[in-house]
Amino acid sequence: MDTAVIVIERTYDATVGQVWDALTDIDKLNQWFFKLEEFKAAPGFAFSFSGDDNGVKVVHECVITEVVPMSKLSYSFIYSGFPQKSHVTFALFPEGEQTRLVLTHSELEEMSKGSPMFGREKFLGGWTYLTGKLDEYLTNKHHLKNTDHEQRTICN
Repeated sequence: MDTAVIVIERTYDATVGQVWDALTDIDKLNQWFFKLEEFKAAPGFAFSFSGDDNGVKVVHECVITEVVPMSKLSYSFIYSGFPQKSHVTFALFPEGEQTRLVLTHSELEEMSKGSPMFGREKFLGGWTYLTGKLDEYLTNKHHLKNTDHEQRTICN
């Protein structure tokens, strides 16, 4: 098992446009993701957000690296004060009235060298939680039919 990559697949009962908007519109992001002061889905755009890890405030610093509208959003990811960088990609695939999201977080072996709180299991738990929050947002905000959603975690 490669511990350097996390891949989470989840199918949402929402259109690609609805999922894309939830990933790229700051007002929508702020409802299910972390609170962002500014966000633009444009290569080179830098954004940051804060989180709490067992009482320790951590600042996530990101730079958009790739945008393919309605299809792919990628960004680099570091923690303030730690040089280790990883990479996050959200890829969207239309499946009729639904959308399959494939979230990939790579280069995690370097992140874990920065601090024990940056281990693979922390990221897996965090992304599993956030993809669930995205499902809640899409279901509640768009009055979508509530069905069982497929979620698979793949270790590459």
